[in-house]
Amino acid sequence: MEELITRIVSATGISEDVARNAVAIILKFLNKEGPAEQMQQIFDALPGAAELVAEREADSSKGGGLLGGLGGMVPGMGAMGALNELTSEGLGMNEVQSVVRQLVGYAKEKAGDDAVDEVISQIPGLSQIV
Repeated sequence: MEELITRIVSATGISEDVARNAVAIILKFLNKEGPAEQMQQIFDALPGAAELVAEREADSSKGGGLLGGLGGMVPGMGAMGALNELTSEGLGMNEVQSVVRQLVGYAKEKAGDDAVDEVISQIPGLSQIV
């Protein structure tokens, strides 16, 4: 995960902590919304990813704002919850897109295009960000 975090910091100029939190938020969202088999392939190819998501889930159980809470209850609202969490970290839309692109590119390098493309295709609207 450190290589990915370093790439994101370099590409976006955001802090390491914000980059780490953003990756955790995005992976948590993808894990919840994406196809289980492909997400397992991605987690297997990204050492530390599952632990990062587990930490984030533990933190978000303490709260997550109104939209974060709604995202867990209303089908299709997961993306809004994730976006709310990302903007709460101080990221603007351009930074969110840059982090997502870096994460997707890195995941494709490590897990392969097929698994990542399948996840992207199964989550409505995600392909527009990527």
